[in-house]
Amino acid sequence: MNPTFVLRANERGHDVISSDGPTSSYVAGHPGAFITRESSFNFHQYQAGRPGFGPIRVFGDETFHGAGCGYNMHPHHNFVICAFVLEGELTHINTAGEGTVDRLRQGDYYVFSAGSGGKHCELSISPEDMNAIYLWVLPSQLYLPPSYHRGHFDLRTRRNQIIQLVGDADGALPFPQDLRVSRLVTDRKGAFAYAPRSAEHGLYLFVVDGTLTCGDATLGRRDSLGASGVKTLEFEAADATDVFIVETAIIDDDRVRAWEKEQAEAS
Repeated sequence: MNPTFVLRANERGHDVISSDGPTSSYVAGHPGAFITRESSFNFHQYQAGRPGFGPIRVFGDETFHGAGCGYNMHPHHNFVICAFVLEGELTHINTAGEGTVDRLRQGDYYVFSAGSGGKHCELSISPEDMNAIYLWVLPSQLYLPPSYHRGHFDLRTRRNQIIQLVGDADGALPFPQDLRVSRLVTDRKGAFAYAPRSAEHGLYLFVVDGTLTCGDATLGRRDSLGASGVKTLEFEAADATDVFIVETAIIDDDRVRAWEKEQAEAS
């Protein structure tokens, strides 16, 4: 099986956003703090290029540099946002329910559904850099009540198996869309297979570290691929490989355009 597309690390969009100057109201932090962001898909100020994958609009690999760096409180509606912390510590504040203040470290992750309207703030309080994967997805239903859930992936005890973190599996965080996020961390070479729910579901694989071979494609650190119309995706991972697997229903462009028009009219 050859993938539908391969996106190399150096082909992703690249942004540097400073806490000084015109972006200082949006980006928090002491003078000299900044955010680096590598984006797999295009969405407004994100990468100009491939227009998402199914309902996925953003797959961002972001690092907060400097004490207090991050995003000041800002609003969202009708988006589901996930963060998977790879390094450092992330303080997340949101207005879902009675409000939440959460501190996430390596292996922690959250699902924040902004729904009918919510605000959140993302900060790296300590001087240590914080690196996280951010995933933005269109929900299957508009104007749901905002919600927040968090989980933890133990890198030491859950090795060499594909673990579902988000979706409808036992122990996974609930998600208001036909989408599942899994993670595989290996400490030895091995062959793996992932079977999506149907051929109408697509798979997006993102290699955090290590090496993965799928069909004719060999992926290294921060490379990724997308595949659709397959019954099973088979791949081989080298030792010390860390990969995210996102399974999603593939929605057609007409539905996406209708959703975007509806959002523009509502805002």
